[in-house]
Amino acid sequence: MSETMKAAGSPELQKKLLEEYDSESRYREFGGKVAGLFVKAFAILVALYHLYGAVFGTPVTLKHRSLHVAMILALGFVFYPARKKASRSKAAWYDIALALLAASTTIYVFLNYIGIVGRAGMPNAADLAFAAVLIVLVLEGARRVTGWALPVLGVAFMLYAMFGRSLPGFFGHRGYSWSDLSSFLFVSTDGIYGTAVGVSASYIYLFILFGAFMEKSGMGQFFNDMALALAGHSKGGPAKVAVIASGFLGSINGAAVANVVTTGTFTIPLMKKTGYDKEFAGAVEASASVGGQLLPPIMGAAAFIMAEVLGIQYKTIAVAAILPALLYYIGIIAQVHIRAKKCGLEGIARENLPKALDVLKERGHLLIPLVFLVVMLFASGKTVIYSAFMTILVTIASSMLRKNTRMSLKDVGDALFEGTRSMIPVAIACASVGIIIGVASLTGFGLSMASAIVALGGKSLFLTLVFTMVACMILGMGLPSIPAYLITATMAAPALVRLGIDPLVSHLFVFYFAMFANITPPVALASFAAAGISGGSPMKTGLTSLKLSLAGFIVPFMFVYNDALLLRASSFLEGAVVMFTSIIGVIMLGGAIEGYLMSKMNVILRVMSLAGAILLMTPNNSQDLYGAALVAVVLAVQLFQARKARVEACEDTVAKA
Repeated sequence: MSETMKAAGSPELQKKLLEEYDSESRYREFGGKVAGLFVKAFAILVALYHLYGAVFGTPVTLKHRSLHVAMILALGFVFYPARKKASRSKAAWYDIALALLAASTTIYVFLNYIGIVGRAGMPNAADLAFAAVLIVLVLEGARRVTGWALPVLGVAFMLYAMFGRSLPGFFGHRGYSWSDLSSFLFVSTDGIYGTAVGVSASYIYLFILFGAFMEKSGMGQFFNDMALALAGHSKGGPAKVAVIASGFLGSINGAAVANVVTTGTFTIPLMKKTGYDKEFAGAVEASASVGGQLLPPIMGAAAFIMAEVLGIQYKTIAVAAILPALLYYIGIIAQVHIRAKKCGLEGIARENLPKALDVLKERGHLLIPLVFLVVMLFASGKTVIYSAFMTILVTIASSMLRKNTRMSLKDVGDALFEGTRSMIPVAIACASVGIIIGVASLTGFGLSMASAIVALGGKSLFLTLVFTMVACMILGMGLPSIPAYLITATMAAPALVRLGIDPLVSHLFVFYFAMFANITPPVALASFAAAGISGGSPMKTGLTSLKLSLAGFIVPFMFVYNDALLLRASSFLEGAVVMFTSIIGVIMLGGAIEGYLMSKMNVILRVMSLAGAILLMTPNNSQDLYGAALVAVVLAVQLFQARKARVEACEDTVAKA
């Protein structure tokens, strides 16, 4: 089966789809030996610098962040062409010139650090010149690697900073001159070199490197084979394989579109062969890939950013995120299973599947780094950065345990190189987000946005949540997951905090809906990429993804009203009850959406099933009782209808005989 999967998921098809739907994947592959070796060596040195800093410390904050941005920008201009028709095998002279300009910004910071700090808000001509250079380079870099959304947003926010005095109402402010604005964005740690870049230069880089080492050791193949072994034979097996494999991989790499293409090129054809229609097959892969970023322990590095922004421990966030993420995936698997049952779809024959024990014997040792990481993060008392560094070393050591996963020195170098190349879009996006967050901080835009959302919602918490959800999905359109979270955390989360909602709950709420922008039309990059593989309609695939992800749309509202779903300040028994009732709720939700449990449901049963599901998913004892009563009625009717259908089928068979 592994050979079949490899044929379906050919590298050529993956590369073509990635370049079509994911601008981050349109990088150069250098044809010249000298240029290619030089760029690779520099990328490896950049990775080694960040690994060294994780153990032995880095220069002072401004120097370290400026060096991080400059190195990544330089690589960005070399790797990513300015135009689609530009050469994909060599950098143009102006790309090299821009890379050198990027290097000059950090050289200036290092050489003039004392003067920059001493001037503090009173920039000289050189400060302003280098500020302008850096801002232009960051916006151009973002355009190349992520598309137009971030640079346009960045320019809009800078114009808002300069001309905000002309705006009425909530959003008006005193206005700032170009010199004030550019200086703030360049020499302060609240602008381009702000929290987003700080997190990029520490947590994100190391976890992207960790993902590259895991991939190089064969972890992706392990997840796929294990998912096939465990679920491939069941009803609708390939769809369940897609959900499980994409969830695990998505948690590590945090890239929804890349995840769709990587796993979808073999899971989607298998789903279609089993009998799922094109749109449903694509939607399963898109929904599962997006959900990986909601799933601990890594959450695509979002948990670490959230911890930095909120100033709380990582493990607090990871524990809070576990149950909502599991409910999201159980909701998808429930719909997948119910659809298979309704349509009579079977799984893959067991003889064509790998055996779980064989997979564990062959690659089970690759789980050691994940177990080690969880122990380090939850029980060691060490910093997240140090834990990530040690986990990379453990990954290399674990790969040596078997010949088929053993990493050579070349593999280690390739992992460092691939990790750095994967880091380019993330770091440049974080630098761009620094402009947006910096302006929001300088002008008070975040508070103004919060006031506007609260005003629209009036005194209704529910309406405020709905408006916040819509704002998050608009702000997250077309953006990578980390910038999407950072922007929504700045613009939308304060509205919920103002209503007295706990900051962690507020941030998890906005994070969920920022992620769902990837599957929600009209700009649903993950759904569109999946449709490109399945051959289905992009818009229909997006709408089907919404149906599959419906539990994920409901759960954030539930944990805002009662954060027992986040397992906070609750006993083990309370947590177990919440988990049990919520799981029954998402299964009933799947039945309501598909119109089937044990037999076909009429409209009344579907409405009752939906109402019972929502009541059970709400962590409230009295509502649980009402929900259980509704579910009991639905199940009793379904059981009667299913038995009646079997009797009639038996009588028909006897009559024909």
